[in-house]
Amino acid sequence: MKRFINTLKNIWNIKDLRTRILYTLGLVLIYRIGSFVVLPGINPADLSNLQAQTRDGVLGLLNMFSGGAFSNASIFALGIMPYITASIVVQLLTMVVPYFSKMQKEGESGRNKINQITRWLTVIVTLFQAFAYLANLRYQLQGATIYSITGSDSLNFVNWTLPIAIMLTCGTLFVMWLGEKITDKGIGNGISLLIMVGIVARLPFALFAEFASRMEEQGGGLVIFFVELVVLLIVIMLCILLVQGTRRVPVQYAKRIVGNKQYGGARQYIPIKVNAAGVMPIIFAQAIMFIPVTLFGFSKSESMQGVKAALSDFNGFWYNLIFAIIIIAFTYFYTAIAINPKQMSDDMKKNGGFIPGVKPGRRTEEFFDNVLSKITLPGSIFLALVAILPAFVSLFGVNSQFSHFYGGTSLLILVGVVLDTLQQIESHLLMRHYDGLTKSGRIKGRSQM
Repeated sequence: MKRFINTLKNIWNIKDLRTRILYTLGLVLIYRIGSFVVLPGINPADLSNLQAQTRDGVLGLLNMFSGGAFSNASIFALGIMPYITASIVVQLLTMVVPYFSKMQKEGESGRNKINQITRWLTVIVTLFQAFAYLANLRYQLQGATIYSITGSDSLNFVNWTLPIAIMLTCGTLFVMWLGEKITDKGIGNGISLLIMVGIVARLPFALFAEFASRMEEQGGGLVIFFVELVVLLIVIMLCILLVQGTRRVPVQYAKRIVGNKQYGGARQYIPIKVNAAGVMPIIFAQAIMFIPVTLFGFSKSESMQGVKAALSDFNGFWYNLIFAIIIIAFTYFYTAIAINPKQMSDDMKKNGGFIPGVKPGRRTEEFFDNVLSKITLPGSIFLALVAILPAFVSLFGVNSQFSHFYGGTSLLILVGVVLDTLQQIESHLLMRHYDGLTKSGRIKGRSQM
């Protein structure tokens, strides 16, 4: 306890770190306040149908990511997910379109161009999702509380639907701007942090709902609730191992004498993460799962509605199977982007390093590629299993809201973002010769490789 208090004092004593943390908390507060600002023309008292629709399934996850803004019919109802979807599309284009690949290699100017394209694509995706959201909203409210809708459908579109769609788009762009500002001037990754804040905001409600449901049972309800908390703690520890797990590759550096100084000669280790992609595959996979639900929302065909229902069933077989496959595929995709075996081999060769028993050059590149293939497969499968774990937990009677925290997107994002943020705070402390957050070693975030 004393060490914890001293750490807080050290954090407060560092002016730059204190300013960054307060700046981040201020923007997070703005985001949370905005999630309760209801769209014009909507009576908050009549949102019971929408809130019931978002208690579980894919819409329940979307509501969790937005911190309840989706079910509140807030100006931030769509949250940050349209930006995530746009980022997926742009990153896929960098793999297949030479123009985007060339921009990616242009350094800072190329990244700025890609970011600008991502923002414009976010506008298009958000507008598309905004109209789908409003169509669903009108269906749930049955037009009773939308006071501005009168006359023909075309007049309704001009008077209410189009302005509110633009408002929802501006809300998402504002949330995206908040995330970028947190990344630039705050602490942690802004986009991931806002997603985490939305998840944490739903945790007390889910915990209380599960506790209340267990208390209603006759005999053993409190014991079962305690067992659930223990299992949740074990799953959290497994998620931490998944995020931090590495395989160390030994590297021997040849002796070099420059002037009167000797360099190299010692054996070092390159830590390659078992899950080099972090939680990004699961975020991207979740964004992909939202696309068919949005598309089929415009269709009145019974067959299409059946597909929508299957892909909206959070505990259904087809949802979890497709979700797991997409996660495994994106894990390989993101690992290929994050780690380049050829570049690693070339850098080692330039610095006079080699892997014992492996020839420099082509053989070293093949060695790294083989290691990545061996550790990425079990890492991606384990990531997929953790992602669909809430579906298995719900089979044991766990409340649908609370089951989201037994793995899946929610817990992995929560663990990954917390570790990343703590790692940045620890870096500030160590840079100014203060003790870190832990007694021994350093916190490993998702960004470390």
